[in-house]
Amino acid sequence: MTTRKYKELVEERTRETLQKWSEQSVVEEKDIYRFLHNLKGTSGTVGLDAVEAFSGNALLYFSDDNHRSWTEAEWGDYIYPLLELFEEPKPVGALPPLTPGISLSHGNVHQQYEILIVDDDVELVAFLRESLERESYYVSIALSAGRGLKLFYETKPDLILLDILLPDRSGIDVLKQIIGKAKKERIPIIIISGEHSIEVQKYAYSLGVMDYIQKPVDIDLFLVLIKNRFELKKEWQKSIIVDELTGAFNRKYFNQTMKQLIADFRRTGRTFSLALLDLDLFKQINDTYGHLMGDEVLQSFSELVKQSIRTEDTFCRYGGEEFALFMPNTPAAQALLVMERIQEVFAAREFEGKRESFHVTFSCGVTEVTQEAPDADTLVEEADLALYASKHNGRNQSTLYSQELLLGQRETLLNVIIVDDDPLIRRIVTTHFAAWQPGTTARVKVASYADGAIFLESDWYAPEEKYIILLDGVMPGLDGLEVLEKIRSSYPELNILVIMLTGRNNQRDIIHALQMGADDYVIKPFHLPELLTRIERLAHRFLF
Repeated sequence: MTTRKYKELVEERTRETLQKWSEQSVVEEKDIYRFLHNLKGTSGTVGLDAVEAFSGNALLYFSDDNHRSWTEAEWGDYIYPLLELFEEPKPVGALPPLTPGISLSHGNVHQQYEILIVDDDVELVAFLRESLERESYYVSIALSAGRGLKLFYETKPDLILLDILLPDRSGIDVLKQIIGKAKKERIPIIIISGEHSIEVQKYAYSLGVMDYIQKPVDIDLFLVLIKNRFELKKEWQKSIIVDELTGAFNRKYFNQTMKQLIADFRRTGRTFSLALLDLDLFKQINDTYGHLMGDEVLQSFSELVKQSIRTEDTFCRYGGEEFALFMPNTPAAQALLVMERIQEVFAAREFEGKRESFHVTFSCGVTEVTQEAPDADTLVEEADLALYASKHNGRNQSTLYSQELLLGQRETLLNVIIVDDDPLIRRIVTTHFAAWQPGTTARVKVASYADGAIFLESDWYAPEEKYIILLDGVMPGLDGLEVLEKIRSSYPELNILVIMLTGRNNQRDIIHALQMGADDYVIKPFHLPELLTRIERLAHRFLF
C-alpha cells in the first residue's frame, strides 16, 4: 500500500470521527485526548507533518485523566481547523515505501556498530541516542548497572559509554567487573560523567578506560571522538586473528580460511568438511553460575577441541558460544565421527559452580564442499541447517547435512505482535511485517490487538516460539506499562522482546518502561525503515 493511500485513510478516519462526534451532545475529554494522541503518531508516520504538528499542539489543551465533557461548540474551535490541513500539499518522502517481499536479513546491517549507554540521565541518553543513530550507529540503553551488565554479556557491544553515578551500583564497580572481558574482546569503554575530580579520572584511566568525557557534552566533539575510536578499533581488528578468550581463531580468520579452501577446491578438487558447533543451553549456564563460569566453560571447550584435531584443521570462534571447524581432505562422514568422539569426551567433563557440579554438551552440524555447493554461503547454510536438526532432535549430537533435511526445513516461528488501539498503525505495521524475511532461520507470523486486556487474555504464548511485541504506551483500559509488567511477571524473558511505542514526552514513562524490562522504545511518529532496523537488531539476538 502506498504512502498516499495511508494519508487518505488518515483523512477518512479523521472526518468520520468528527462527524460522529458532531452527532453527540458531548464528547469526553479523554476521548479527544486519545484521538489527538493517535492522530499525532499516525500522521507523522505517514508523512502528514502539518497534521502531526497541529495534533501535538492541540494535545496541550486536553488530558487523558480529565472527566470533563465537551460540547461541539467547545471542542470544535480546537479540532475543526485541522481538516483544512488535509487539503494542503503534503510533503513527500517521510515514509520510504517498502516493496513486497523485502528481505531485511542481518547481512544488511552487519557494518553498523553497536553502542551500549549505561546512564540513568534519561534526557541525556535520549539525546545521545538520537545523535548517534543519525550517524548510523545502533544504540542500546541501560538505566542501571544491573541492566547494563546484562546487555553487556548478552549483546557484546562494540563500544560502551558508562556513567559513574548509577542508581543501583557505582559505575566504577561495573567497570571493575567488565574491564577484563572488555579488553579481551577489544571493546572500548568511555566514561561519560559529571564527576570532574582529577583523582577519579586518574583511577578510571588506571583501570583501563579509553576516554573520560565530562558532562555537559559537546556533541560535535563527542561524535568526532566516537568515529575516531571506531576507526582505531577497525585497525585492531585487522591485525588480530585469534580470539583471546578462547584461543580459537576469530571470525575474520574463519572468512579467510573459507575463501582459501574454496579456491583450492575449485582449482584442485580437494575436498573439505565444515562443522558448526554450538554449546547447548549456554545462556542458562551464565544465568545460573555466572558469566565468569561461562567463560571458563568456553575456554575448556576450546582447549578440548584444539587438543583433539589435526595440525591442518582450523578451529574458529564463529560468534558467542558458536564455533566452526574446517577439516581439509576429510569427507563429511569421517568428520562426523570426529565430532561424535569430541562430544562424548566433553559431555563427561565435570564443572564446578556454586558448590555443585554440572555438565555441558554441544550440538553440531557437518557438511562437505561439493560441486553443487562450492560457495561459502551455501556451506554455512547447510552446516547451520544440520546444527538446527541436532538441536531440534534433543541436543548433544551431530548431524550430517543431507537433502532430506530440506524437506523438514527448520523454521523458528517468530511472532511479531502489535498491541495498539490505533487501527491504522496496526494496519501499517501488519502490512509491512507480513512481507518481512529475517533470514532462513525463521518464519514470521504477524498478529495485532486493539486492547492490552484482549491481548493478555488471548492464547498468544507458546514456549517453543519467539516473540517481538510492539506495545503502545497509551491505550484505553490497560495502560501499555501495565501490559509490560504482566508480560515480564508471567512469562519467561528469554524468548520475548518488547519494544514500547510511545508518543509521550514524559521521560519518566520511558525510564519506567526500560526499568520494567522493555528492550527498546520508539517515539511516535516513527518511520517504518527505522522500526524494521531496530526489530532486526533485537531479533538477531535470539534467531542467529
